[in-house]
Amino acid sequence: MNEKTVLDNSEIQKILPHRYPFLLVDKIIYLNVEENEIIGIKTVSVNEPFFQGHFPSYHIMPGVLILEAMAQTGGILVHQKGFHDKIAFLLNISDAKFRNPVLPGDVLKIHAQCIHLTSKGGKIFSKAIVNENIAAEATICYVLIDKNKL
Repeated sequence: MNEKTVLDNSEIQKILPHRYPFLLVDKIIYLNVEENEIIGIKTVSVNEPFFQGHFPSYHIMPGVLILEAMAQTGGILVHQKGFHDKIAFLLNISDAKFRNPVLPGDVLKIHAQCIHLTSKGGKIFSKAIVNENIAAEATICYVLIDKNKL
């Protein structure tokens, strides 16, 4: 399947405040604002800095960073839903489950669906998938903060 890039890395950097090594979304390949859906991609390289200290003899992506990639993808959806003057800050994570490890060379396909969104915050459900297998899933809540108050 040839996946078209909807937002590339430079466009993502205009939306999210994160930068290397904490920018964990490489590109967006699907975005449907009306249906509240987005799909982001994170290609996991053996050169990721976290592999040096997280299970160095068996490289495995930290679960918390998978969740962060899921949250960042959701944050891009929030922005695309019209909240250009706000930044989504992580409020809480619930029902997180880690199903399969993420290893060097894997491509995380991050699906996020907005469940609820207001000018004050929102909630998404997200899944991180590798080769059609769920690596992680969670419900993620955000609080929206005005950019000019930071």
